[in-house]
Amino acid sequence: SSMRFRCFGDMDAPDWILAEISVLAKISSVRMKIIVTQVINSIKGQTMDYVKLVKLTGDAGLVTSEVKAGVGALEHILRTAAQYNCDDSVLENELQQLGLPREHTVSVCRPYKDHRQALRHTLAEETLKLPGLDGEPRWRAEVNLGSSLCANARSLSAHLALRTGGQQVSFEMSQDQLAVLHKELLTARSIMQTLH
Repeated sequence: SSMRFRCFGDMDAPDWILAEISVLAKISSVRMKIIVTQVINSIKGQTMDYVKLVKLTGDAGLVTSEVKAGVGALEHILRTAAQYNCDDSVLENELQQLGLPREHTVSVCRPYKDHRQALRHTLAEETLKLPGLDGEPRWRAEVNLGSSLCANARSLSAHLALRTGGQQVSFEMSQDQLAVLHKELLTARSIMQTLH
């Protein structure tokens, strides 16, 4: 059974994020706060200065690729936490559950708390810039029956195809992902209805 995290939209933490937690833990908590502020500024549109970040993490003995991967993980965490309006105390607790030391989670969550509304505004602006759909979405559901190894294993998956901006986008979702998408769409619809 997987754990569900509010900061990831009530989904399990992505494996690649889990892999980066140990890298982030090598950086001092004081420098982590500076890096998190840089990442927040980057999300808000400023250019990321990787040369500065590599210098900041020099004492941790990280190579440039590790720094970039760690920064990518921080950006994903901060983006999704803001997107799902995750409270800073919840984010702090969940990052500790993922294995980030407490002093590091404080270094992530203090700047997040200060900038959460600005991040949400930036993400909303990005979302509103997306082109609309060309026509109706196409979808189908599949029930995946058990294999010869496990006869009772059944799972549901959904396939969705959208045309937007003259391009087709297709993807597959698990039953859990479909449930989260459905919940998010219902929430979006109710918000939109209050605006009219």
